[in-house]
Amino acid sequence: MMGKTHALSGALAWLAAVPVIAQERLLGDFAVSLSAEQVTAGAVVCAGAAILPDIDHHNGRIANTFGPITHHMCKWIGKLSGGHREATHSILFAVGVGWAMDALATHVVYAWWACLFMIVGLGLRGVGLDFEGKEPQSALADCALAAIAVWLMHDLDMSFVGFAVTLGCLAHVAGDCLTPRGCPVLWPMSWRVDVPVIPRTDGKMERWVVAPVLTLGIAILAVRSVLGDVTTQWLTKG
Repeated sequence: MMGKTHALSGALAWLAAVPVIAQERLLGDFAVSLSAEQVTAGAVVCAGAAILPDIDHHNGRIANTFGPITHHMCKWIGKLSGGHREATHSILFAVGVGWAMDALATHVVYAWWACLFMIVGLGLRGVGLDFEGKEPQSALADCALAAIAVWLMHDLDMSFVGFAVTLGCLAHVAGDCLTPRGCPVLWPMSWRVDVPVIPRTDGKMERWVVAPVLTLGIAILAVRSVLGDVTTQWLTKG
């Protein structure tokens, strides 16, 4: 699937997960209640993470996000991972990247913010906030937008980032499994999962069915989250 579709799937997955992670009867002491700002930040992070597995593609949305830096990075990662839709399109990669973000948050904070900057930039570009096809204007715009977004997040409790990153990567893998080529979900096992509901990347099915459905789902869940947060604040004040 295309980068924008992946980003939308990540945002939708996050918004769908928010009520679940707040359920005390399901998660007990692990339940987390998030503010509207945290929900929004999580949606952007998860949208960016939903593009992250394509870090193995030399000419994908990631490669074109921050100019020559991301282009060369994706080129070498693609070679190391075995090519496009190999190691980075697996459960192991999704869990590993989420764990790495949590580890960086604990031990190397500046590197964590740098990684968050890149992921947020991917999320913003993924949902269409860029000048795609116009370089270097697009790369500069991505950097500026990502820097502003990350600065707005600096006062928030972002302890959920590792989970959001893993969830976004899994949303990407699930989406690509719906195309004929599929993904090696259990990499390093070579077995691929493919349920070809979407016959062609950027085809009519993706453009006119999948993307609109994801967008509608995001709108519905976003409104539900906002209404839920407003109701909670009203009840607390009352």
